[in-house]
Amino acid sequence: MILPSTNIQQKLNKLRNNESSGDALLQEIRNYLAREQKVDDRIKNQLKHTGQTDPNHFHFDLLDTERIYHLEHIKKICIDYRLRFLDSQYFKGELPQEALNQIKKLEAQHQIQLGGYKIMAPSKLFKLKDKDDPLLFVPMGNNYFYLVHQWGNDLHPLRKWLVWPFKGMVNLVLFTLLLSYLTTLLVPDGLFSKNNSTAEFWIIFFFMFKWIAAVVIFYGFALGKNFNPAIWNSKYFNA
Repeated sequence: MILPSTNIQQKLNKLRNNESSGDALLQEIRNYLAREQKVDDRIKNQLKHTGQTDPNHFHFDLLDTERIYHLEHIKKICIDYRLRFLDSQYFKGELPQEALNQIKKLEAQHQIQLGGYKIMAPSKLFKLKDKDDPLLFVPMGNNYFYLVHQWGNDLHPLRKWLVWPFKGMVNLVLFTLLLSYLTTLLVPDGLFSKNNSTAEFWIIFFFMFKWIAAVVIFYGFALGKNFNPAIWNSKYFNA
């Protein structure tokens, strides 16, 4: 006698049908999805209208210490990479579902509702959609913040050096001098006179410096730019 093979799907269907009808199962799924959507809507509303300044009361034994950062650490990274650290209500990018899931996971673990969301991201992400590397934080008290989620692409590997001139006036002047010097080196010999001399080089350098400095001043003042330490936590476009 040959025994028939076992069909696992039939076994699953039999067990499911014995425990609940198909309609009851569908209703259970609908109820679950409705509850999840309600939680998502509540979190999205908090992110858009954050105003909480009180710390979130975590169970510290359940926290990942690698995700805890002091405000001074956040400030230094923002200044080095020309980022902003602002309330989530100013963020204009899309919050991914993974971030919402992480928020719900933390709330379930700690039996709390999170609030006071902060986001670290490039300035442009607080005005228009983009895909650079935002990080979502919540306050813990005493100027400590907990990293909830990070998404998007990493920042450009040279971003720290590209924004170095904007860390302060000294950096900007040194950058302008260096750029003027390199530009002067590109001027062909004998362009202005037949006899090259050190005096001629420094005269050209002086004019290059004035030209580049004028461009920098126009960019800085006419377009409302400011140095990194002044904008890292400012909500104003022309801070």
